[in-house]
Amino acid sequence: MELFLATLKTLLSVAVAAAVCYLFHHYSSRWLRFQRVRKKLCMQGITGPPPSFLSGNLHHMQQLQFKANKAGTHSEIVAHDYTSTLFRISITGENNTLGKDAYMTKVLKPMLGNGIIRSNGQLWAHQRKIIASEFFMDKVKGMVELMVESTAPLLKKWEATIDARGGRATEINVDDDFRSFSADVIARACFGSSYVKGKQIFSKLRSIRTTITEQGFLFGHSSSRFLPNNNKVSTLEREVELLIWETVKQRQQECFGKSLGQKDLMQHILESAVTDASVAPQKFIVDNCKNIYFAGHESTAITASWCLMLLALHPEWQSRIREEVAQVFTNGLPDADSISRLKMVTMVIQETMRLYPAGAFVTREALEETRMGNILVPKGVCIWTVIPTLHRDPDIWGPDANEFKPERFINGVSKACKSPQGYIPFGLGTRLCLGKNFAMVQLKVLLALIVSKFTFSLSPSYRHSPVFRMLVEPEHGVYIRIQKI
Repeated sequence: MELFLATLKTLLSVAVAAAVCYLFHHYSSRWLRFQRVRKKLCMQGITGPPPSFLSGNLHHMQQLQFKANKAGTHSEIVAHDYTSTLFRISITGENNTLGKDAYMTKVLKPMLGNGIIRSNGQLWAHQRKIIASEFFMDKVKGMVELMVESTAPLLKKWEATIDARGGRATEINVDDDFRSFSADVIARACFGSSYVKGKQIFSKLRSIRTTITEQGFLFGHSSSRFLPNNNKVSTLEREVELLIWETVKQRQQECFGKSLGQKDLMQHILESAVTDASVAPQKFIVDNCKNIYFAGHESTAITASWCLMLLALHPEWQSRIREEVAQVFTNGLPDADSISRLKMVTMVIQETMRLYPAGAFVTREALEETRMGNILVPKGVCIWTVIPTLHRDPDIWGPDANEFKPERFINGVSKACKSPQGYIPFGLGTRLCLGKNFAMVQLKVLLALIVSKFTFSLSPSYRHSPVFRMLVEPEHGVYIRIQKI
């Protein structure tokens, strides 16, 4: 008994000593440094609520999120400014002394690895060089036929659903169908496979995203993040990497001996990984495939859902698009030439991405002390640009900033607002989204074909509640009542 008590006493002493050491380390390495940085910012007029020792301002930010107000009726939806309740931070900027911030990249590692979205410096520049050329407009135009083919199953499914109800208006949840469509396009265009082959990859990546956001992606405590589900995330991460590598090996066999003109993005990534001795080939390939699978499918599908929601609220824009499509498409289908002449469709997409940009933030970390205008940003400070807030700023967009008015883009982005830097749905600067052209053409094809074949309105089942889950998406999905024309 005495031995047991002595052992217990020793263990308790060790535990207390470890706790004291942790608190001292936290105080000296984090708290004091944080206070020095905060003091520098406060001296320049940048203030905020006083932080606590262990959790900073996390509790304050969580409380603000809980106060989010929901729009009550369909008539309130467009004017409903969700940005002030979802997001409470906004400092902007971009130059060569800024990089992807350590906080966000650490959180995203299970899903994106060290691929192009998450990397910095030479690794990022090398990956961009490989991937960028595959999304130049001349190559994207060559994918229009593929995009039309990927749209066909969706249109047939909706037609069959309406026919099953005797041709009457039918309620449809569009979200999963748009995910399937965009996943099929990215899989076929970049990796030479169909959505059926990549279905497990997309599903598991989505599960990782869901788990990360459930554990407090934005305002969670970093010390406790993923503890309840860390095994789940790790397991999903390994499964995704295994599935991607199996796809890669199969693609290697299919592409063996093909000429350069026949090679797709995956083949270019394969060749670069083999010839570059500075990276581990398998990790390089898998990480970049993760990035392309995620970026090429989730954000486009979410934007398509928001487009349908807004068009359902504004049938006059459905009519304008329908008239334009009838004039532009000679045989009822888009091609590389006609897709660039869809002005009405383009305006609707641009206005949708202004009001509901899928990407919520541009985040950068000051890699060294950086001057931005009159503000001196200390090294290590994370700089956040909240895109939805920027897109709804009345000083930039005018008093109708919260209204759906696609006509504001009739003369392009430069004439739509007071500053072209006020519109950044694809980011800004050197890290502008590589898939911008690909996403825009894909959305044009999808919307043009849907509106040319169907008329639709918002279903009474629809509940307007934008939510941040790494991307800004409709929390309860988008439900429409749809009829064949």
